[in-house]
Amino acid sequence: MQTLVLEMPVESELPVTCATRPSKADFAALYEAHSRAVYYLALRFLGDPTRAEDVTHDVFLKAFRKLDQFRGDSSSRTWLYRITINHCQNLRQSWHSRHVFSNADETVMEIGGVHADSPLKVLETKELGQRIQKTLDTLPEEYRLLLLLVADEELSYDEIAALTDQTTDAVRGKLHRARKTFAQLFQKSA
Repeated sequence: MQTLVLEMPVESELPVTCATRPSKADFAALYEAHSRAVYYLALRFLGDPTRAEDVTHDVFLKAFRKLDQFRGDSSSRTWLYRITINHCQNLRQSWHSRHVFSNADETVMEIGGVHADSPLKVLETKELGQRIQKTLDTLPEEYRLLLLLVADEELSYDEIAALTDQTTDAVRGKLHRARKTFAQLFQKSA
């Protein structure tokens, strides 16, 4: 099975001073450095590529509008992830997402870019990806978010704690329970 690897440019940070607002060039560099990661976080959270694109644009629009409120207490990446997580949670709670169904499972696997010589291997990989996504979708939202942040985004426990407003120990404990729950649900889906 092939995995999707995100190649991140060198971390782009917004200059934070009380006297100056970051320039459009600074914001463009921030977008260039983080838009792909924001998109993939939204994609894994929502399971729909079109909605993930919309979320990415919405996140950077919100970030641009709120640049003057960015204090620099966290990294730009953490700030953008927090906006993304909040936006995705709001979307998932909206009426539309509770009442409209999509064929996102099929699309997510097609975008994953799985290329193999054997059609059987392609089918097996697609089925595994669908099974993983369905299992993730059955998890409580908090568990799903923690697993996505640690597995897909490769964030440290400290970074996840900052994003989710929890202690590092709480994150560690919840991740343990999330992994255990995922494994049980994944086994049942076999």
